[in-house]
Amino acid sequence: MPDLLLELFSEEIPARMQRQAAEDLKRLVTNALVERNLLYEGAQSFVTPRRLTLHVVGLPAAQPDLREERKGPRVGAPDAAIQGFLKSAGLKRIEDATIVTDPKKGQFYVAMIEKPGRETKDAIAEIIPAIVRSFPWPKSMRWGAASAKPDALRWVRPLRGIVCTLAVPHDASDVVAFGIDGVKAGDMTWGHRFMAPGPIHVRRFDDYVDALQKAKVVLDADRRKAIILADAKNLAFARGLELIEDDGLLEEVAGLVEWPVVLMGEFEPEFLDLPPEVIRATIRANQKCFVLREATAASAVMAGLVPAIHEAPSGAQQDGAATRNGVDGRDNPRVKPGDGHDEAGSGGLANKFILVSNLIAPDGGAAIAAGNARVVRARLADARHFWQTDLAPLPDAKDKTAKPLDQRLEKLERVVFHEKLGTQGERVERIEALARELAPRVLADPGLAARAAHLAKADLATEMVGEFPELQGLMGRYYALAQGEERSVADAIEEHWKPQGPNDRIPTAPVSIAVALADKLDTLAGFWAIDEKPTGSKDPYALRRAALGVIRIVLENGLRLKLTEATDLALAWFITEPDPETATGDALRYLESARKLDRAISTAKARKTKAGLDVPGPTPGYIHASKVGASLLAFFADRLKVYLRDKGARHDLIDAVFALPGQDDLLMIVRRVEALGRFLDAEDGRNLLMGYRRAANILRAEEKKDGAQAFAARHDPALLVLPAEKDLADMLAAAGAAARERASREDFEGAMRALATLRAPVDAFFLDVTVNADDADLRRNRLRLLNELREAMHGVADFSKVAG
Repeated sequence: MPDLLLELFSEEIPARMQRQAAEDLKRLVTNALVERNLLYEGAQSFVTPRRLTLHVVGLPAAQPDLREERKGPRVGAPDAAIQGFLKSAGLKRIEDATIVTDPKKGQFYVAMIEKPGRETKDAIAEIIPAIVRSFPWPKSMRWGAASAKPDALRWVRPLRGIVCTLAVPHDASDVVAFGIDGVKAGDMTWGHRFMAPGPIHVRRFDDYVDALQKAKVVLDADRRKAIILADAKNLAFARGLELIEDDGLLEEVAGLVEWPVVLMGEFEPEFLDLPPEVIRATIRANQKCFVLREATAASAVMAGLVPAIHEAPSGAQQDGAATRNGVDGRDNPRVKPGDGHDEAGSGGLANKFILVSNLIAPDGGAAIAAGNARVVRARLADARHFWQTDLAPLPDAKDKTAKPLDQRLEKLERVVFHEKLGTQGERVERIEALARELAPRVLADPGLAARAAHLAKADLATEMVGEFPELQGLMGRYYALAQGEERSVADAIEEHWKPQGPNDRIPTAPVSIAVALADKLDTLAGFWAIDEKPTGSKDPYALRRAALGVIRIVLENGLRLKLTEATDLALAWFITEPDPETATGDALRYLESARKLDRAISTAKARKTKAGLDVPGPTPGYIHASKVGASLLAFFADRLKVYLRDKGARHDLIDAVFALPGQDDLLMIVRRVEALGRFLDAEDGRNLLMGYRRAANILRAEEKKDGAQAFAARHDPALLVLPAEKDLADMLAAAGAAARERASREDFEGAMRALATLRAPVDAFFLDVTVNADDADLRRNRLRLLNELREAMHGVADFSKVAG
């Protein structure tokens, strides 16, 4: 059974596209093989900066022969029908067909068509060109003289060669012949661009891997990553340093080199006065280098020397095909651990960095390291200029007495957040007012929360964040501390952006919580107000992430925050203000929220007016808030369901709790869901659920006959005849009252225990009592009793939503 080796050799593929391209190649080719009945044993794809490679193991030599029975017209059919059948079946005369008799349809012709299977190499010669021409690159290009043609080949970078062979292990190999825009498939590839640029002839995958290894190409991307990581740790350890690992950078660098050689560069120690995150961002973004820190005593003892990588990592086999990469085989010497590393190191950043070269230089990489160091110094000098500029007062600030970060807020008045939601400056005013109102609810100081919210977006106008947007919030904290702000204020400036994703940490300090909630609620309320909600998979303003952030902050900090109140405050800024003389219900509630915010916003505007700053006009009202508020709460409910499902909660229990009216306390919703789950896991809970369903089904059927409200009244004790119905009535009165009382005290476990006492009387009722009695009064009374059972259980959760 032959194995397929396919290599698409090109100019350098962007690192960010390599992984997906390898997966796409494997998926497209193997799917096409299976569609043609060419089943295989295993497949594995590889990628380097200049080649996409696919190895498919255990293909058949040819497609299986097909035997098809094609039904034709009836015997005696018109000649035109007969001739059409002969043509479609490939028969020369009707006598070559078989006559089949059907008891119902009579006699008709049948042709047995046999199609011999195509050779595998012919099928592959058809598959590969089609896949290459339609390959799903995020970006592609045309090149050369052929690029003028509208149907010219498009590839991520110019395609230079194709290797395509079918080889039987320990036997002959064949080249699969085809061509794509003048590039013909063959058995020739090329090694490393600089160290082994000559052509290489290969026959099968084992030859191919060995030949590339000798030509200074490590085929497996994961193996290149392992080499880089091991050599970087060893080199750092030898200098008494520790590597700051960066998985994203490691993935990118492994996609930039075919033969990784790890080197160390150095920059002047005075640059260490910059914040460490700035140094790391500068070196990472501009030079794709790794940062080092001084090894602490503990890390020096525990780290040891990372073993050299001599064989492929375990688990490299995919889909049944072995990696077969063999031994590392590189001839550059490993770094040996040195003596004299600083065991008492502080753990701070070192003025050295790790870079990865793509070749073994004659001078051991000294010139390469020196060149990278020159660029790093220049970039760090730029960063130091940004840092010093941001710490200094603005020369053109209107308020010369304001602190530097406060002065940057003036720029936000000219930055549009959204054309329908005003400027960033206006948004800061809303967040500041909202944070002041939310602060007492999360046990934060209102003044500190307002101050943190006031400065939260100021670093967006700084030079450093303009150069490195990923440092927003973090630089705000540094600048706030530099100008003497409270530590809690500075921390809130950084943490109000969090969480940025499901695995990001959440703010836990009260001031940080208040500002983070205000920021996210303002975002949600604003976009709900202008009807820019997420639709399907589209969420351009990350509103789902904002809602999930609110949920995580509330739940993981154990906060008692009613969402209705919080969203009222956030939406109040955007409402069309009602007439206080005629407003009722929702409108009056939103008006009171608006007045609260107005007081806080007026204070902020008065402070700006006193400082001689321009004060923007009022933000126009956009909405009538009741419908929008309900929609926003429903969105939070959907996000909470997603969050709880990810935590393992049953979706039906979540629905059962959400069906209750007034569920806007997230913490209590979660506790009720947990209590309900434990209740239904117990035998009493499961049996009571069965009794509830029986009662609900009977009521549903009878309400269709008598009307939905026919049994809403309380039962008549005088009409209770049998002991079982009397016992149920007595227990139901006690258990229902106990469940309601305990649920009102938020003792959901106790409420469930109270309901559990109904199990025995419910079982006895259905065993001894005929609900639909002949006596109409008895029937109505018993149905009313069952309705009371349903209502008692719905006081804790809507059990009709529970599955199973």
